[in-house]
Amino acid sequence: VMGSMDLDELLSQRDKINAQLLLVVDAATNPWGIKVTRIEIKDISPPKDLVDSMARQMKAEREKRALILEAEGTKQSEILEAQGMKQAAILEAEGRKEAAFRDAEARERAAEAEAKATMVVSKAIAEGDVNSLNYFVALKYVESLEKIASADNEKLVFMPLEASGVIGALGGMTDLLKSVKGAGQ
Repeated sequence: VMGSMDLDELLSQRDKINAQLLLVVDAATNPWGIKVTRIEIKDISPPKDLVDSMARQMKAEREKRALILEAEGTKQSEILEAQGMKQAAILEAEGRKEAAFRDAEARERAAEAEAKATMVVSKAIAEGDVNSLNYFVALKYVESLEKIASADNEKLVFMPLEASGVIGALGGMTDLLKSVKGAGQ
């Protein structure tokens, strides 16, 4: 009965061994008129070298399972990290796309406003209002000076000696604003 089993089965399946042993012993004693009704194996004591070998095998098996679990954990961690980096890259690209779209819209609105201002000034000039032209020229002059002054590579700005034209244009802007304000009331 025990010769057909390996050690793991011997140690873990005592009930099965008891049942098979009962059948074998009962069949052997039956011709003599003896009926065996119960057999119980209380302890199985394998040799010490076999127990040591089994202990080493169990230790190796536990270490193998630990290494497998650690490798699976590392794999899962790297997968999650890669997915996080992928998602971050996607969100960053979407953000750049959205920012570019907003910048394009802002440039479009600025161009429309510039076109409208040019049309208003052209209409005013056609109607003979020189103050509008002075306002437009002075505005462009001030914008240009602002760009020159804010440039990183510009430290010195030369202004023409005759600044009265600009001052006159600024005065024209004031007159134009007053006339627009007066017309609106």
